[in-house]
Amino acid sequence: MSLTLEVSLISGNVVSLQTHGDESVESLRLRAQRALGVGKSRLCDSTGSVLDGGAPLQMTSLQYVEPLTLQVGRVDLCCGLAAFAAILGDGSVVSWGRADFGGDSSAARNQLKNVQQIQASDAAFAAILVDGSVVTWGHANAGGDSSAVRDQLRNVQQVQSADEAFASILGDGSVVSWGRAGFGGDSSAVRDQLKNVRQIQTTRFAFAAIVGDDQLKNVQQIQATCYAFAAILGDGSVVTWGYADSGGDSNAVQDQLKSVQQIQSTREAFAAILVDGSVVTWGDARFGGDSCAVRAQLQHVLQIQATGEAFAAILGDGSVVSWGRADFGGDSSAVRDQLKNVQQIQASDAAFAAILADGSVVTWGRAGFGGDSSAVRDQLKNVLQIQATDEAFAAILVDGSVVTWGSVFGGGNSSAVRDQLENVQQIQATRFAFAAILGDGSVVSWGRAGFGGDNSAVGEEEVQKRQKRCVSVVQPGAPAADAAKAPATGPKRVVGIPAPKKEAAPATTPAPAPTPAPKLASAPPKAPKKELDEMKQQFRVFAR
Repeated sequence: MSLTLEVSLISGNVVSLQTHGDESVESLRLRAQRALGVGKSRLCDSTGSVLDGGAPLQMTSLQYVEPLTLQVGRVDLCCGLAAFAAILGDGSVVSWGRADFGGDSSAARNQLKNVQQIQASDAAFAAILVDGSVVTWGHANAGGDSSAVRDQLRNVQQVQSADEAFASILGDGSVVSWGRAGFGGDSSAVRDQLKNVRQIQTTRFAFAAIVGDDQLKNVQQIQATCYAFAAILGDGSVVTWGYADSGGDSNAVQDQLKSVQQIQSTREAFAAILVDGSVVTWGDARFGGDSCAVRAQLQHVLQIQATGEAFAAILGDGSVVSWGRADFGGDSSAVRDQLKNVQQIQASDAAFAAILADGSVVTWGRAGFGGDSSAVRDQLKNVLQIQATDEAFAAILVDGSVVTWGSVFGGGNSSAVRDQLENVQQIQATRFAFAAILGDGSVVSWGRAGFGGDNSAVGEEEVQKRQKRCVSVVQPGAPAADAAKAPATGPKRVVGIPAPKKEAAPATTPAPAPTPAPKLASAPPKAPKKELDEMKQQFRVFAR
């Protein structure tokens, strides 16, 4: 029996298509795309639910009299250590960059349909599908192999990642983790405590879950250094745990940590902004944990940004105060007179870039990491936003063009793709490469090829095709979108999935013991994965 269905775009354009019950949803979607002249898209029923592409129309819950909607053009971009993954308009995925770090998703291509969001560890990706299941790819030891927990990954609401592991929150508030055990991939020791979980935060080596019960009450926010956590409670006080010299011990400043509004961190130190605009710091002094030298200047602080080893604070009058390791941006004295009317600050691993009210940019820190922008100063006008790799910056101007500076090997030279960088909407970054989403939904990348700077291998895929403007970017390490839907009321506590022992620095004194987390259970880590460790170490040596 022949049927007539109306398919529309959000813009209001409508097409009527003749069909029959045996036609698949996928076939109907493709015909609707051609008729409406759009790129890859998702076909949704009147409730907004995505229809299963493989099912015949007669097997869906579709009521033939209801109108259908074609959602087009959305590009979600996620990045790991050395690879990018993009969700296209129809919910499929393309990836590029270092193949064994997630840049090759061909083995999972048939499963990567109706993808809602993607999270990345250093060397693997995890995609949540519309049905709540999860598909992973990349290095097996970094979470790219989830086969051991596949049957448990149902009704997944969000996924969070450490360097080499993932943790997912299910619809019932329980948690499933996988990946390298010493990075939080094994949560069996605290499984009974992981109930009614609202949110997960991470260090590089561990997870912490905010749980809705009556212990460590009313956790509002968790921030992390590489080896420690700091939780802001509902009364504005702060609880810390982890390695003492990395910020896990806040006893020395505990009486000052009152009415805390937000916390920022470097690799091994924390900085807290109080309600009166003052700042309290703790952790390793070399990483910004000691702000005594600038304490008198830290008044009316609005926000703080951090490189790996230094902080920069924007004050209410638009000036900037910085501290920490000088060559990582902790000394801004050379540009102090220029730092006026600062609107926002971005950071690479060892340099800062400040956007002023007039759209110009001031930089400081290590020159090879973007701290010297003198070569492009005349181009840095009407800047809207800045993104950073470890060693370079990329600025989007008001006309949609892009200006880059910093290490050539870290994305600081975009001359090869300059003519393509028009109408840029968003930029995302791996450690040494950038990817820009244009207004038409296409993607342009540059930087070190092995880190995602060359997406020519997927140039024939739909990521390079013209799509209707509608852009969204997934930040690495950020909680998934569904986390915002979790209720914020009720008492909350934190459950920690422990990290491995921190590598001791070459010193004569032993590293201090960690301050324990509340009710923190421990589990013995598995033997280190030598191959993955060696590859990542090569990347970190390159970064230096």
